[in-house]
Amino acid sequence: MSKAATGGRAQTVRLLLAAGKASPTPPIGPALGARGVRAMDFCKEFNARTAHLQVGIPTPTLVTIQPDRTFTFITKTPPVTYFLKKTSGIEKGAAKPGHEVTGTVSLKHIYEIAKVKQTDEHLKHLPLESITRMILGSSRSLGLRVVP
Repeated sequence: MSKAATGGRAQTVRLLLAAGKASPTPPIGPALGARGVRAMDFCKEFNARTAHLQVGIPTPTLVTIQPDRTFTFITKTPPVTYFLKKTSGIEKGAAKPGHEVTGTVSLKHIYEIAKVKQTDEHLKHLPLESITRMILGSSRSLGLRVVP
C-alpha cells in the first residue's frame, strides 16, 4: 500500500500466534506482506520474545506498522478459553452451553487465571473481582460447571 492509501498513519494488525512457532506462512505472511513488512524479520523477533513461554501456547499479538515499514509489537497473555480448557482438560466447549456440562473447574483456578489476565494492559485498571466475573461468564459459555 502506498502512503497516500493509508494516509501516512500507523496500521495495526491483530494476530493470534503460537508461541515460538511463528513462520512466514499464512496468516503471518499475507497479513504483514500486504503492508510491506518482511514477515521473516517479524517471525524471528516474535520467536525470540516468546522463547520463555511453552511452545505452542496461543499468544495474541498486536503489530503496529509505521508508514516507513518499521514495526513494533505487543504480546498479551493467552486467551481465557485456552486457560479454561487446559485447566478442565476438555478439547472443546459445549455445543449447547447451559444445557450440557463438558467439565468442571474450581473457583481457585478461576482466581488464578484472573491474576494472570490482570497483567494485560487493557485489564490493569479493573479490580480482580470484575476480571473473575468475566472468566466465570466464559466458563459458562464453554459449558463448564464451577465448583467451590
